[in-house]
Amino acid sequence: MTVLPHDVVIGDWSRPGNLYGDRSVLGAPPAPLWATDPAGFGQVGCVYTAQGFEYDWSGVIIGTDRWVVDRAASKDPVFTKATPDEDVDRLVRNTYKVLLTRGMIGTIVYSTDPETRAKLRELIHPEQGARTPVGVG
Repeated sequence: MTVLPHDVVIGDWSRPGNLYGDRSVLGAPPAPLWATDPAGFGQVGCVYTAQGFEYDWSGVIIGTDRWVVDRAASKDPVFTKATPDEDVDRLVRNTYKVLLTRGMIGTIVYSTDPETRAKLRELIHPEQGARTPVGVG
């Protein structure tokens, strides 16, 4: 398996991260076609590629944030050292809001942190229609 620097890797699972530019790489579509080209299905996007689109199903991977913003864990170039912490916190929360609202039928949420996964499971109320464990990875 070839892992590129922009790939998303969690344990032995990996998918290509969305590409930058107008060229296809290893079968993944170029950035402008990520959300519409069938070859983009197995690719992991970001807020910039998902924003403005709605999907039947979406998935969100929550990193190591653990409910506290970790500027160093983000790969978003917007979060420079010059960006004040309170702005980074607001921007990260807004990013999750955008990503969590893209799925029209549903959104699958997975956290790389075991404590966060447990907390997400606690937040699901089966009596209100959420299906456990499908909704939380």
